Amino acid sequence: MTPSSLKQPNTYLYQQVINLITEMRINGTLQTGQKLPSLRNLSTSLSVSIPTVKQAYIELERQGLIRAKPKSGYFLTQQNKSEQPKKARLPAKPMVVSRQQLIEDVFKSIHQPHNLALGVANPVAALPITKTLNRTMRRIMSVMGDKALHYGPVAGYEPLRRQLAFSYMEYALPMAPDDIIITNGAQEALNIALQCVAKAGDVIAVESPCYFGILELIENLGMLALEVPICPEDGLSIQDVASAIAKHPVKACVFSSTIANPMGCELTDDAKQQIVQLLENNDIPLIEDDVYGDLYFTEKRGSPAQKYSKKGLVITCSSFSKTAAPAYRIGWLATHKFSQKCAQIKRALSCSSSHMNQITLFEFVRTCDYDRYLVQLRSILLTNKVRMCNKLQQSLGDSVRISDPKGGAVLWLEFNKNINSADIFQLALEQNLSVSPGTLFSPSNRYQHCIRLSYGLPWNTQLEEGLGVFADICLTLQKN
Repeated sequence: MTPSSLKQPNTYLYQQVINLITEMRINGTLQTGQKLPSLRNLSTSLSVSIPTVKQAYIELERQGLIRAKPKSGYFLTQQNKSEQPKKARLPAKPMVVSRQQLIEDVFKSIHQPHNLALGVANPVAALPITKTLNRTMRRIMSVMGDKALHYGPVAGYEPLRRQLAFSYMEYALPMAPDDIIITNGAQEALNIALQCVAKAGDVIAVESPCYFGILELIENLGMLALEVPICPEDGLSIQDVASAIAKHPVKACVFSSTIANPMGCELTDDAKQQIVQLLENNDIPLIEDDVYGDLYFTEKRGSPAQKYSKKGLVITCSSFSKTAAPAYRIGWLATHKFSQKCAQIKRALSCSSSHMNQITLFEFVRTCDYDRYLVQLRSILLTNKVRMCNKLQQSLGDSVRISDPKGGAVLWLEFNKNINSADIFQLALEQNLSVSPGTLFSPSNRYQHCIRLSYGLPWNTQLEEGLGVFADICLTLQKN
């Protein structure tokens, strides 16, 4: 790698040094125990300052990738990676969902002002963009005046819909503005999509473990959930999906199209194509949850599953909640075949979404500030992920299996079966920590020994101390 190749736009120089050393470790150029170049030598060869290299080495040491020896320098450490969580089994039958009380308890804990919210998936908290959005909104208010506070069209602000439709061109996916409907977050988009293709009593296939918000929607709509287990490394398998729809009267599927929550695994484009083809051959609609698609850690973003649809039976749901402004509650669904029906349901549910927030986000995206911000956010989330994994491995050792997410903002922890995540949840609350117990993510009480933790937070002393307290709680329960 030449010195000039470090000058990557929108990426901090010290992070580029980290990326270089990490890449050299992965491809075998650097071996365990090998001494790294001195600060001065690496500074000269890469044409960056000594403080930049020092900052990179400090961060690599924090992540557990290198170790400093007094008067000797920095050395590459042995990587003892935790095992991945195990894949669950296919269930015998669909389940009635009953998760509302537990979800209410978890949400109460999240919003207690003195609690460290380790259980909430809020990636933007790691790099708030508040000032930029505030400036944009003030500028819009000064130009539009009272009109900015009026109701907007049911389908949403047309320039934003056009911008979103244009963004799908990157995947050779022809979408028109009329195919896009703006919603109050992805949760409303999922709600509308479910109502569009299914009714009470119908069987909905979901990933297992599955984001609890989807399970709560299925519960509220009186539908049944059929769990399809996902692999921590590869996500859904075509064999499991085929088995599920062959054995049960599946009316629709709700699957993560790229990055799954809470497992963090990535579904490849080939797997998406196979699954879409299988479902459409059986006339089963797919509702794809694509809220984490832009928060990938791999070389490039995965394509939306809708790209592979031939019959138009795929409805794409996404939002800006995980990538820009959670409180704005601006999401969308993309579909040609169902757009008219979805718009009718949207009108009955909420009439329209915040006009002011839509205009602000349109301006944010239009000026390319959004794309630049995402590059920085992904970098910070990846750094936080490595830090958190390293700290948990050091504290908990072999007592836990930890996921290796390919994107997103959460880790999935699997403990020995003698540990109950409900006990961890209650004991953590007593220490002003909120976590998400694993049973939230299954309608059949699976994952009682699992926990979801978020690394989508500012990395500071409070977070490090909180992880230490969490580890102590888990080790204490392990001994009892």
